[in-house]
Amino acid sequence: MTISDRLSISSTLASAQRTLSVEIAALESLKNRLDASFHQAVNLILGCHGRVVVTGIGKSGHIGRKIAATLASTGSPAFFMHGVEAIHGDLGMLTPEDVVIAISYSGTAEELITVLSVCKRMGIPIIAITGNPQSELAGSSQVHLNVHVDQEACPLNLAPTASTTATMALGDALAVACLEARGFGAEDFARSHPGGALGRRLLTHVHDVMRQGPALPVVKAETAMPQALEEMSRKGMGMTIVVNDANEPVGIFTDGDLRRLISKVGDVRQLNVSDGMSLEPRSVTADALAVEAASLMESNKLSQVVVVNKQGKLIGALHMHDLMAAKVI
Repeated sequence: MTISDRLSISSTLASAQRTLSVEIAALESLKNRLDASFHQAVNLILGCHGRVVVTGIGKSGHIGRKIAATLASTGSPAFFMHGVEAIHGDLGMLTPEDVVIAISYSGTAEELITVLSVCKRMGIPIIAITGNPQSELAGSSQVHLNVHVDQEACPLNLAPTASTTATMALGDALAVACLEARGFGAEDFARSHPGGALGRRLLTHVHDVMRQGPALPVVKAETAMPQALEEMSRKGMGMTIVVNDANEPVGIFTDGDLRRLISKVGDVRQLNVSDGMSLEPRSVTADALAVEAASLMESNKLSQVVVVNKQGKLIGALHMHDLMAAKVI
């Protein structure tokens, strides 16, 4: 019989629930313990003219990497410096304009004590995150943030679990407080994530993906139906835009309009496009976000939308397929 054979669903779930309960309790305790020191740490980060350098070793190092990445992506230039590598040359990364966040739950990691001695000589402010306010690391810092937990989620009370959860959450709290203080918005966030889905949604505008110029299907209201259908087929958008002499869109004729017109009158060859077009086509401006155009099209069950300038003149058109190709939706 294997170990997995001896496990029951109830015992597995009970173990998971105990772990989460211990970690939730650790977070509640941390939340209630926050004081002016947190405010001081945020002010140090906001006043930093260099980079926020996060350092640690072991599990604290892993958490430090995540905290540095979160700070960097939310408007606080930051990077991670491993405590061991630091004392073997990487201290050269530091400048007097930086702020250091040193993480050690015990507060006794010798490598970090050495790093902090160098920081002091350079005049670099230090934010220490430890579980021991009486530790050397805590005493060597300008600001100490206490992440003490009453117990780890590990039943042996050895493996860093609740303490690392508390440390990571505290790092998130620092990053978010700085983000809010800076007025860091969605577009700022997208600029640091241009390769991801969020970047595409927040940085792609209608003018980036719309069809225009020779690719745009356009006819006048008096255009005979055969010529209008030829324009639709040639441009491949499943529609043609109907404009007046001032180049303002007055209607749109789609594949759906064609099917409805044929169902109603049969032979459409003797008609003009105005006989079957839909009036007042939905439109967006070129500087609108592509995701806003997608929302308009989805809410109105449209496959195409007209693009106009601020004067209401036709400048382009957008098909749902264009948004899909750009991975906006």
